Formats: sequence, structure tokens, C-alpha cells
Amino acid sequence: MTDANDPGRSAVEQGHYYRKQLGCDSGVIAWSHRARFEVGLGLIGSARRLLDYGCGDGTFLAMAADRIESGWGADIDAGQTGEAARRLAGFTNLHFTTIAALADPAHASAYDVVTCMETLEHCTEPTVQVVLRDLARLVRPDGRVVISVPIETGPTFLLKLFVRKAAAWRGLSDYRYYESYTVPDALRMIFAGRRPPVERPVYAESGAPYHSHYGFNWKTLREKVREHLIVESTRFSPLGFSRGLASSQAWFVCRPIPAGGRGR
Repeated sequence: MTDANDPGRSAVEQGHYYRKQLGCDSGVIAWSHRARFEVGLGLIGSARRLLDYGCGDGTFLAMAADRIESGWGADIDAGQTGEAARRLAGFTNLHFTTIAALADPAHASAYDVVTCMETLEHCTEPTVQVVLRDLARLVRPDGRVVISVPIETGPTFLLKLFVRKAAAWRGLSDYRYYESYTVPDALRMIFAGRRPPVERPVYAESGAPYHSHYGFNWKTLREKVREHLIVESTRFSPLGFSRGLASSQAWFVCRPIPAGGRGR
């Protein structure tokens, strides 16, 4: 999708997530999210059947459409998946459904690659466990699960704090609503280990409880992933060579745990 006159590209750019992040007027925010999608596209490889769990407005699936045979996007909000299906109808190999519908046995072990990008950081603990069980159930025994979550700790915490404050000052998107940290909690985020560094607030504006990015620790989440999947590698984007010290996302490339086996 490199032609600016391509109607498929135009449909993708109308998505709310695309407009907020990849099309953001902040060059740093747009660059970071574009880099994440480029890494994601590289990690799905030559998947025949791809499931994007927590697909949002379908941006990633649309970008992957020309390298897969069929792609499914699932999200909790039926209104959102319905809108994505209508807007991206020109991509004939893409399909959208609700996460609830994935309980149908037809979806079990049905996908070569299952992606879950920028979703788990918003889930409360019970939901995290449900999602991870779903990811392990939906991928083929010889398939791959690719998970990405934001880095909100270490030096990246300070960089993101500055970028978000600048975006809020400019009135961009929802960044003006981002919570503030006390100095002690900010220090806990900078020096966070594997344990949750601070208590995370829970919101329920739409009925279902959820977290913002506040207090999220990718290292804590990786330990939970290992209870359900084998984490083969951890990668970072952008600037992957920094091993996460100057990156905004962490990636867990996983495979299913063999029957009778244990994760790591």
C-alpha cells in the first residue's frame, strides 16, 4: 500500500487507530507506531491463516493482507469489528468477528500465526489469563503467537513521559488525559524489576474493567505469558539494538506448549 491514490490505503487511513497513532501529527509517535507495525509484519512470516486478537480498527490486518491467504480480526466490541468489516470490504481475504465468537470450536488450533498487539496492557488480571488461554487454544500446534506490549519502565518511561506531555500540550488525541505520576511512583517505574512497580487504577467507562498504560510493566506480563506459552525470544522496537532501553515496545515470540509440557 504505497500508492497514495490506492482506495485500499485510503480505507485503512480512515480507521480511528490509524488516525490517532500512525497518522499522528507528532512525528515521534507516528514513527514509533509505524516501526511497530513493520516489526509485526516481519514476525508473521509467510502465515497462511492469521488471527489478530484485539484487532482494533483492522489496520494491521490490512497491512498484512497481501502476504497472507486469509486473515481474521477479532475484538471485544462488535460495533468496532462491524465498522472494520465495512470499511475494509475491499480486502476480500480479511474477515472480522467478535472475541466471544472465537469460542466456536471451528477456531480452535486454526491459525498459523496469532498476533495480540497492544492489548494485554489494558486487561485486568482475570482477563489477561483468559486472553492467554485463548491465544494458546487458537494457534496451531506448530504455529506461532506474537505478542507486543508497550515499554513503560526504565529510561523509556522518561522519554514517553516527555513525548506524551508534549503531545498533550499540543492537544493531540487523548494524550491530555494521561495520568500523572508522583515522584516516588515515577522512580519505581524507572527502576522496575519483574514485579508490578505500582498499583494500577482500574476504569470501567464502557462497562468492562480495563487499565490505561499507567503502571504497566512488560517484564511482569512476560512471566504470565510463560505460564501459557513458550517464549522463544523477546525483541524490541524501534531501535531494537538497545535491548529495550530506548524502545517503546516489547515483543514476545512464542510457540504452544506441547501436550504434557511446561512453558518457560
